[in-house]
Amino acid sequence: MSIFGSSGIREIADERLLGLALQVGLALGQDYRAVVIGRDSRTSSAPLANALAAGLSFSGALVHDAGLLPTPALAYAAREFHLGAMVTASHNPPEYNGIKIFNPDGSGFGADQRQKLEAVLSKESGKSVSWDRMGTLSPYPHAVEKHLQAILSGVNVRAGLKVVVDCGCGAASLVTPYLLARLGCKPVALNSYPSGFFPRPSEPLPENLSELIKSVTAFGADLGLAHDGDADRVVAVDHKGRFVPGDKLIIILARQTGAKKLFVNIDSSMAVEEQGFDVARTRVGDAYISEDLKARGGDFGGEPSGAFMFPRLSYCPDGIYGAALLVQAASQRPLAEWVDEIPEYPILRGATPGTKDRMPAIEEKLARLNPLRTDRTDGLRLTLADGWLLVRPSGTEPKIRITAEATTGRRAEEIFESGRRLVEESIVDSR
Repeated sequence: MSIFGSSGIREIADERLLGLALQVGLALGQDYRAVVIGRDSRTSSAPLANALAAGLSFSGALVHDAGLLPTPALAYAAREFHLGAMVTASHNPPEYNGIKIFNPDGSGFGADQRQKLEAVLSKESGKSVSWDRMGTLSPYPHAVEKHLQAILSGVNVRAGLKVVVDCGCGAASLVTPYLLARLGCKPVALNSYPSGFFPRPSEPLPENLSELIKSVTAFGADLGLAHDGDADRVVAVDHKGRFVPGDKLIIILARQTGAKKLFVNIDSSMAVEEQGFDVARTRVGDAYISEDLKARGGDFGGEPSGAFMFPRLSYCPDGIYGAALLVQAASQRPLAEWVDEIPEYPILRGATPGTKDRMPAIEEKLARLNPLRTDRTDGLRLTLADGWLLVRPSGTEPKIRITAEATTGRRAEEIFESGRRLVEESIVDSR
């Protein structure tokens, strides 16, 4: 039985997920006796959190309810317990929900932990204790404030910056605008009331942030910020109304933290290496960055989607801390200056029908490109003299994803089209 994706459990919110939340609570309570739980603003989050809490209590665990809060605040609170569990579907549409599970250091469940939990669930062996041994349910109202105190102790912001923040009616609605005020900023809040009826798609992509982009220039703000539903992500807009590419945010935040060794995904821009960092690359997905940060040691990790990890606090992506550090950067000099001094190379992304079993044949074809180096961390990443090509099977669809970056747009197109043609040839040859 496999219930975990790359970032916890995530499904359409229905009676099946409600029953699964109860069973997950029963299973977790066998090994973890003190658990803090939280939830985002989705319409299904409160009942799912109640089901999760019921399962934990019926297994004898002591449950501490942190209420509605961002995922990174819940992960930070986990340090005081055996485990943290967050009911959220992060940036997915509002009809979805799920559960993220955190160790006390803020890291997500590792492979062994996931397999053990799935084994218990598949056998339905989560046991309820007798009535006189059931666990208690207690409020835990301190999680957000403790997280904010940890953030505030590590940033220094020049007072008076005007910042527009779009919380998307998610869990950051009750946090980021107030954090900005405590930093001495003048916040302008958009969509900053908790609601499960999202006024914009939850994923903070540039095409979903037209209101933020217009508001930054209309209000003459120094910068704009936006979160996803559970605020494990943050993205930015500079004072000119330009959406800042995620690869540039990685570099800016790494500099703000004084990082020397950082972890990024295999498909992040080659500009990161050019900034003088010791860069290690991981599989696509913030969970893999978090795992490598913890196992191999590093100062910072991030992926272009807006998920950034700060081991100083925890191994959970933290959009709240990221927001504070971006404001800190903008208080030192305009964010646009940070952005403009970092090179930006054309990146092309696409996909073609195909499956994982075709990768050996694809690798044979791609050898024609005479790469300087081939990285097999996640699919095949071919380093070329003036760019790179990444070919990797999708984890969710029968597709082969193709990404190319180069120093010029024309060269990026050449690399991309060469890769696409060779991938399609290998698939045709196999028929």
